[in-house]
Amino acid sequence: MSISAAEVKAIARDAGFELAGITPAVPSPDFARYQTWVERGRAGKMGYLADRRAGVRGDPRNLLESARSILCLGKLYNTEHGHQPGEPSISRYAWGRDYHDVLREGMQEIVYRLQALVDFEYKLCVDTAPLLERSYAHAAGLGWIGKNTCLINQDSGSWFFLGEILLSIDLPADEPPPDRCGTCARCIEACPTDAIVTSQNELAGYMIDSRLCISYLTIELKGSIPQPLRPGIGHHVFGCDICQDVCPWNSRAPVTGDSAFQPVVQLDVAKLSYLSPDEVRLTWQESPVSRAKYTGFLRNVATVMGNLKREEFRMPLQQLCQSSDPIVQEHAVWSLKKLDSGPGNLD
Repeated sequence: MSISAAEVKAIARDAGFELAGITPAVPSPDFARYQTWVERGRAGKMGYLADRRAGVRGDPRNLLESARSILCLGKLYNTEHGHQPGEPSISRYAWGRDYHDVLREGMQEIVYRLQALVDFEYKLCVDTAPLLERSYAHAAGLGWIGKNTCLINQDSGSWFFLGEILLSIDLPADEPPPDRCGTCARCIEACPTDAIVTSQNELAGYMIDSRLCISYLTIELKGSIPQPLRPGIGHHVFGCDICQDVCPWNSRAPVTGDSAFQPVVQLDVAKLSYLSPDEVRLTWQESPVSRAKYTGFLRNVATVMGNLKREEFRMPLQQLCQSSDPIVQEHAVWSLKKLDSGPGNLD
């Protein structure tokens, strides 16, 4: 039996994915851009993006030799909940369950339904697979890649998780949409650490210098956050949404009713600062926040309390200054000095 592209995308939508498109499983022209990004050191200390696995991204058939098509998927995670300006926050993608699990469940459902209609080989890819997922999502018509390097859908904005299913089925490809960022530079202007940079190579376009990105500093970076960058982290305990928050294409972004993405933990940094390693693990065990680990999480909490410079954070910071972890202790001492320097406020 055969199956049409329209049937495949209809099954994807029934499985809970708001966006679905198809592109051939061939090398992406963006691979050269990716190589330039890596060569310039903009991956920071994320070795998994720059080591031997970097070359695997050159061709999706390195992941599934029989791959002929890629079903690219987008799942909305924007919710009606938000954080108060200037208050401690975590990126909204991490408010609920770990998206890796949620997406895999939906993608596996798609595969089961397709297998009832046709025989094929497949591979599921969610974020961690060495695949240029935004490039293929763009090629599959899901949106364009904005100056902030997020995939932006004209009708629904950029609050989407991306996933891909490599299929050994030949399917007609969708067309990529045009770039509609125009002359807008709000994301660039709003970034407090100037992480959105322009490549000298015009073909490479805009890039994120991970070494300056708040998300990298609070999630991926292990060890101390460079002191000159700590003030720019502001109130961000885990990740950052600034470049998406200011994007005009998100001004009317739809919201999801999916319970998986609703906030599961109240973010009280003073209380969270007293948690033991086991308590931190249990608190965030089903959340992407667990990626920061105990040291990274308390390091971030201490940094945010220092940036907010509130007297109510003095006792928690003094407690963290006694930590046996040298990284946590270092950031708590730095923050306590900021608190001693006088009151402050973050807009």
